[in-house]
Amino acid sequence: MLKRISVAARAMASHSSNPATPLAASVPRSMLGSAAEDAALAAVAANSGLRFDWSKNEIKRIYDSPLMDLLFYSVAYSASVYLVGSYLLLLPSSLVHRKFHDGRAVQQCTLLSIKTGGCSEDCSYCPQSSKHATTVEATKLMKEDAVLAAARKAKEAGSSRFCMGAAWRDMEGRKSNFNSILGYVKEIRGMGMEVCCTLGMITETQAKQLKEAGLTAYNHNLDTSREFYPKIITTRTYDERLDTLAHVRDAGINVCSGGIIGLGESHDDRVGMLHTLATLPEHPESVPVNALLAVEGTPLEAQEPVKIWEMIRMIGTARIVMPQTMIRLSAGRVRFTQPEQAMCFMAGANSIFTGDKLLTTPNNAYNDDKAMFETLGLVPLEPKSVTAKDLEIEVPAPKAQDEILI
Repeated sequence: MLKRISVAARAMASHSSNPATPLAASVPRSMLGSAAEDAALAAVAANSGLRFDWSKNEIKRIYDSPLMDLLFYSVAYSASVYLVGSYLLLLPSSLVHRKFHDGRAVQQCTLLSIKTGGCSEDCSYCPQSSKHATTVEATKLMKEDAVLAAARKAKEAGSSRFCMGAAWRDMEGRKSNFNSILGYVKEIRGMGMEVCCTLGMITETQAKQLKEAGLTAYNHNLDTSREFYPKIITTRTYDERLDTLAHVRDAGINVCSGGIIGLGESHDDRVGMLHTLATLPEHPESVPVNALLAVEGTPLEAQEPVKIWEMIRMIGTARIVMPQTMIRLSAGRVRFTQPEQAMCFMAGANSIFTGDKLLTTPNNAYNDDKAMFETLGLVPLEPKSVTAKDLEIEVPAPKAQDEILI
């Protein structure tokens, strides 16, 4: 493995000095042919610069590589973007202006359902849909005092980002509620926390108002691939989701968008969703990777639970193709053991949801997460107080003999 990475490093140095030369031509023929080498070549290609032009085939080559190789490459490549805990990696010096995150730092986010149930959408996985016979009861928007109390509790527990979710299709005709939420955003930002909302589809004007209120990020998941999407949701189109992401991005709010695996989709659908995210005009600031928690009364109540290896494959691939993005180990984490979660962090996850509940489904207990952080030596990520440019560094010019050593 070390030899392969060493050769790949030299190939990258050669490619960097002569970008007109196809990267594959810089790699010995003996390196080509297997899925593992496909993943290596894709990772090396990614190292040549932040990319928004991934092809589905390139992402599929990464996704399909042997899991142990994918895990290694996602960590090795993450090391060019993230400092990886106690592992000392000597990187190829052709890596220029890379952004680094502390590999031991994990962002803790708390998600609160501020308006539950009664949603007019027909998302097959969601117990909050009014079209499904679940035990979730519809509620009105939570009052400010209760929301702010939950935010203070989350901050005391170590969360740096507070997320508010409301079960609405959009904000049309909800001016009073929307104005209340703008007030919540301002108050929570005043606590020194990052603030995220997921309120369904929003307009360009609403996005600007949220920005003015101080919103850090807006969550609007793609859920799955464009091709599989109509089998899961019929009340909102894929393009409407992309339009909302465009409004958020244009307003200067961080985009939070990911999806759910375990809906009955194929591996190609998972690749397709990652391809859509990785080829947006800007990579999302954060990508939640959710494993379906099947809820009785929903059309997907009989779906088999997602295996940990599927999560690791998704996280590792997302980390390679979107190296600057926060990859969030989200819903379904409650099913995974501490060692299994550790492998997700090794694959590139650096964000989780904390708190006993995610909207309406169970989540890991606070004490369990605290014990995991202590065991793995993880530290909570503080709210961002510097810009991305503040994190830029320069590295020396590439040398052909550079290697990655462990």
